[in-house]
Amino acid sequence: MDKFIIKGGRPLSGEVEISGAKNAVVAIIPAVILADGPCILENVPQISDVSILLRILYEMGAEVKMLGKNTVRIDATKITEPVVPYEMAKHMRASYYFLGSLLGKFRRARVSMPGGCYLGDRPIDQHLKAFSSLGAECILDHGMIDIRAQSLIGSQIYFDFVTVGATINTMLAAVKSTGLTIIENAAKEPHVVDLANFLNSMGADIMGAGTDVIKIRGVKALKGTTYAVIPDQIEAGTYMVAAAATRGNVLIKNVIPKHLESITAKLAKIGVNVEEFDDSVRISVDGPLVKTNIKTMPHPGFPTDMQPQISALLCLAEGTSIVTDDIFNNRFRYVDQLRRMGADISVDRTVAVIEGVGHFMGAPVTAPDLRAGAALIIAALAANGITEIEDIYHIERGYEEIEQKLRSLGADIVKKSVPGSAVRKVAL
Repeated sequence: MDKFIIKGGRPLSGEVEISGAKNAVVAIIPAVILADGPCILENVPQISDVSILLRILYEMGAEVKMLGKNTVRIDATKITEPVVPYEMAKHMRASYYFLGSLLGKFRRARVSMPGGCYLGDRPIDQHLKAFSSLGAECILDHGMIDIRAQSLIGSQIYFDFVTVGATINTMLAAVKSTGLTIIENAAKEPHVVDLANFLNSMGADIMGAGTDVIKIRGVKALKGTTYAVIPDQIEAGTYMVAAAATRGNVLIKNVIPKHLESITAKLAKIGVNVEEFDDSVRISVDGPLVKTNIKTMPHPGFPTDMQPQISALLCLAEGTSIVTDDIFNNRFRYVDQLRRMGADISVDRTVAVIEGVGHFMGAPVTAPDLRAGAALIIAALAANGITEIEDIYHIERGYEEIEQKLRSLGADIVKKSVPGSAVRKVAL
């Protein structure tokens, strides 16, 4: 198993290019099943989640060909069996997007219960509620989700709470249904909009993505298309926080500043300088970092996927900060690891109270999940001494070439393989 060894205390400086959005591409790749021809996807990040999804498509019978480092051609027209191999799907949560795409294409789907990072209970009842509203029968059978429909009929669907996954799965299932589907209380995240734009480029009729009401008029066929994935707002936010934590000066390129507004606003309150340009932002710090309070919310609120990273930054700020995150019930698993590095954090269920300590100390730590791993990297970059981070396969699920990018900014980071350990990353 690989680990990162980081010698902290170096301000990050220079420029970094942001890759395609993980949360968008993991929905777009399953969506190519709906096309009646090949699709070419551009700005696809080289991360293990993408490798797993492409391997799943390949094992199902699709033709998958890399046309470049970040461009892939997928022809899914030869897929005949709407079943996702269990051994592949169990590794990642986004495998459940095959439910919507397979149901939309074949009127049936069989996929294992989702895996991925353990962030507590993440039920799929809203997904199944939507599928049922469209006319499907849903059966849970020994860890597998089996869905069948004679036909899919447009329906009015109201989610009990805002859910990105169910919004995306409903779009995938409804896009080739008969009639009009209206999703109320829909998620508004940028990757929801990106999926809608991708489907529309294939010939879908989707309106309202980015608002809380999405209307989908079913079409009979979808064609192949060429499409570029949006930049990753969470990767961008991670480098923004890393630059701030090391009191560096970094230009972060290939971003959509509007997608970063909630992150930018909080960084400004903490005392970070943020300059916005057309497709980039510059982060610098020339004064003290100060406390602030944060509550994660669905978009356009502060994203839960940025909570661990900004919490690491708040450990370096003056005063007491309060962070509330009730979107996932196990989002603070990283706290024990930050305490090993000197953090003063107390947690009561969904609320963390962070007392600023001013600095971290290098220590051996373990990444419990993807974003927690990013937070540990940020802490390590700012720490006095050397930090070793294990279980970095979590981090590689969502960050393309993170050690190379950080090294280009002046970080002292190396990736070391431990002989005899299991390799968990799935390669295409």
